[in-house]
Amino acid sequence: MIKNVVFDIGNVLTDFRWHDFLIDKGFNDAQIERIAHATVENPLWNEYDRGELEAEEIMAEFIKSDPEIEADLRYAFGDISQMVIPRDYAISWVKALKESGYKVYYLSNFSKMAFEQCKPALEFTKYTDGGILSYEDKVIKPEPEIYKLFLERFKLVPDECVFIDDLPRNIEGAKAQGMNGIVFENYEQALDELQSLGVNI
Repeated sequence: MIKNVVFDIGNVLTDFRWHDFLIDKGFNDAQIERIAHATVENPLWNEYDRGELEAEEIMAEFIKSDPEIEADLRYAFGDISQMVIPRDYAISWVKALKESGYKVYYLSNFSKMAFEQCKPALEFTKYTDGGILSYEDKVIKPEPEIYKLFLERFKLVPDECVFIDDLPRNIEGAKAQGMNGIVFENYEQALDELQSLGVNI
């Protein structure tokens, strides 16, 4: 029986809109491709979310990937306040689950800089029962440690939890720890899959 609904944040309850964010900054397609290759498509992006390195240390590593575009990288990531924005259903979904008797949590790879600059997108968190942002605990999905930490911290039974994430590898990580999982495609699909698990709102 599902008692706890656990949400990823980016591209589930918010838009992680890095591509449109770079368009908004005035970059063309060729520039965006190079910036993305040096940053969001770089394995080091995960370390940004892990929180082990300061923002300037991560920026230095991004610049090493493509020194010719240092100015563009610094401009692009000097202000990321519009990179993560809220989805209109986020708060109502959390509230509906709570009103139906479920505990609601979040479990997300999230950088300190994004947390500090994109707070309006995280308004839904105040209606939850808590959660984990990767940078605070220096662990990231899909590493087993983050799921174990989450379950231990909130004293949850794995098979009473369903985790909703847009990346299959993160769902596989949750399932490996005994949790149920839904690969998020869209709001309606996720509601249908929740209902098939007996979660009704």
